[in-house]
Amino acid sequence: MHELNRRSFLKAAGAASATTMLGARMHALTAMQTEPARPVAANDHIQIALIGAGGQGQGDTKIAVQVPGVKLVAVADCYNGRLDHSKEIWGDDIFTTRDYNEILARKDIDAVIIGTPDHWHKHASCDAMKAGKDVYCEKPMIHLYADGPEMIETAHATNRIIQIGSQRVSSLLYIKAKELLEAGAIGKLNMVTARWDRNSAMGAWSYTVPLDASPETCDWPRFLGSAPKIPFNAEHFFQWRKWKAYGSGVAGDLFVHLFSGTHFITGSHGPTRGMAAGGLRFWNDGRDVPDVMLGLFDYREGFNLSLRVNFVDGGEESEGLIFTGSEGTMEIGGGAVTVTRVPREQAPGYMIDSFTEAMQKQILADYDKKYPPHSGSESLGGVEKYEAPHGYSDSYDHFKNFFEAVRTRKPVVEDAVFGFRAAGAALLSNLSIERGQVVKWDPDAMKLV
Repeated sequence: MHELNRRSFLKAAGAASATTMLGARMHALTAMQTEPARPVAANDHIQIALIGAGGQGQGDTKIAVQVPGVKLVAVADCYNGRLDHSKEIWGDDIFTTRDYNEILARKDIDAVIIGTPDHWHKHASCDAMKAGKDVYCEKPMIHLYADGPEMIETAHATNRIIQIGSQRVSSLLYIKAKELLEAGAIGKLNMVTARWDRNSAMGAWSYTVPLDASPETCDWPRFLGSAPKIPFNAEHFFQWRKWKAYGSGVAGDLFVHLFSGTHFITGSHGPTRGMAAGGLRFWNDGRDVPDVMLGLFDYREGFNLSLRVNFVDGGEESEGLIFTGSEGTMEIGGGAVTVTRVPREQAPGYMIDSFTEAMQKQILADYDKKYPPHSGSESLGGVEKYEAPHGYSDSYDHFKNFFEAVRTRKPVVEDAVFGFRAAGAALLSNLSIERGQVVKWDPDAMKLV
């Protein structure tokens, strides 16, 4: 036993020394959002409109107009206060309306940003494409599975550009992670673990309701659209993510980001089956969607994806993904990609304590001949970290990709097919909870099985 312990210690010490010498190597990634020095030609400007000017829509637009050669000219929303505020932000010459069809009828608008509730995504996107506008549609692309094929077909039929707004797929961190995985940085991928935790009322969608909310200031019938007709409800109007009639719950709001990132980095079309569990654990405020959800999904590429969203988290609000491979892990979080390689021995090791002394000596002698001590067969471990520049915005790069496609008609990074595969996979979680069973999905045909 003395010889066995000594040898194990020497091997462990050698591996630890190698790791320590390698250290944590830091790499600063270069921002992708550096613009060319030349000014954008006057005839190359893109005029855009915003449809759905809530927090997400306004936030998107503030970033979009930072891209050179992009100008906002119109805004549509069902709440007067947001139309008024749009003029405060972008000027009194901005055209505002409750009816987005007035925007789509204008010939001077090239593209629209759709920041409506989920149940309007398909309607607004298809109407815009049929009116000759290119579309940036917030995630999730769909509210119902039937929305996906119609949006894809409309994009093809009208030859319009459509970009779905899961901006992580344009992130330089995710691009680096994809490069590292393809290069074998962590060996063969076998598991992806993803999380998104929140512990605040705003994070749990309990958004502030304005003091003047009423049927006079809010176009309630237009907001409802295809949703069930109920009397005016200010909470439903301004906190719509909390109800299935208008939103898709944590699956459509947050899981979809994690699916988008996983699919982009791995190149997968999606899972073949999935199951989820969850429920209302804390925010019992009338909402009908879970505030905690966990999901587990099988991928035919040979890895599993586990996801967690927790609105009752007592710790720090955070998001992240961990890719686990045969030779290490790769984590995305905190503005960086961190690869941790695990020292791996080529020798298999041994367990001989229960054998006779004679047998132990014989096995050790054979083992030493086949695997000489300190033969250099151990792979080195270490940590490499790739950090994004301070103030980096993946949303900016996502819009930059969109507007470049609008100008050149080249494909975007997240078209309707990619968007449907991500949202279709995410919404399997809702179906699994509703049905209480595993749900199967065909990621190529994009159909429930």
